[in-house]
Amino acid sequence: MADDDFELEPPELTEDDVLVLEDPHFTGDTVAIVTGAGSGIGRATAVALAANGLTVAGVDVDEEGLAETSAEATDLDVPGEHVEVPADLTEGAEIEAAVEVAASHGTVRYLANIAGMQHISPLAEFPVEKYDLLTDVMVRAPFLLSKHVVPHVEATDDGVGAVGNMSSVHGHYATKDKAAYITSKFALRGLSQAIAAEGEGSLRGFSVSVGYVKTPLVVDQIPDTARERGISEREVVEDVMLGQARTKEMMEPVEVANLFTLGFSRHGRHLNGGDLLWDGGYTLTYE
Repeated sequence: MADDDFELEPPELTEDDVLVLEDPHFTGDTVAIVTGAGSGIGRATAVALAANGLTVAGVDVDEEGLAETSAEATDLDVPGEHVEVPADLTEGAEIEAAVEVAASHGTVRYLANIAGMQHISPLAEFPVEKYDLLTDVMVRAPFLLSKHVVPHVEATDDGVGAVGNMSSVHGHYATKDKAAYITSKFALRGLSQAIAAEGEGSLRGFSVSVGYVKTPLVVDQIPDTARERGISEREVVEDVMLGQARTKEMMEPVEVANLFTLGFSRHGRHLNGGDLLWDGGYTLTYE
């Protein structure tokens, strides 16, 4: 792969990139909560759902990032509104307050738990405080958000809604030096199934599992992975990240966002407890 053939930064999001579906609940009166909305997949998902006419409550600790997401939604002239909801997902009170802010803007039916973090370290050396932080953001917060969102969905006239959780290929198999991340992504698949078990069919839970996506989270871990494995950063991309895949390119954030749109829509009504494994051949093929 030549240097000029690979770009780590995603291209500018355009209207043509976004999947737009007709759904009776995709209106401005319906609220979708999206965590991690200040960047990466969360930002793309917030914009994509607003492009489908939903009111989106974008939750992130990064207030500047949320403002940039609002600006991107405005630039695309999306029909839905993006409401900025700053919150620290490690604080239970702020999580509960964020759901109440979202509910003040309409009927909460959808939750996309996308906020994520990463730390690269061998298990024996993994800092416990980093483990706690990652699992607080990627396990405890999605659980608490779901706990507060479910009653809002159940209070609607038809009980229709969905919680979508951002899992990963690392929610299907493990690689070294990512114990907290892997633990969290497996847990999110379990949470999705638990929601489906309690949802009576109309309130659904599902997860989305993808390979490497052009996001700050992925780009930022390349130097750490290179250092831990004693290889170059380019070898991390070509051999570690893309080596096992059959599709030899990273996904764009909007491609992941479109999976959440599909999962929330009426077209995803049989996606209940399941996982959208959109991984370019990472997990189910081998040489």
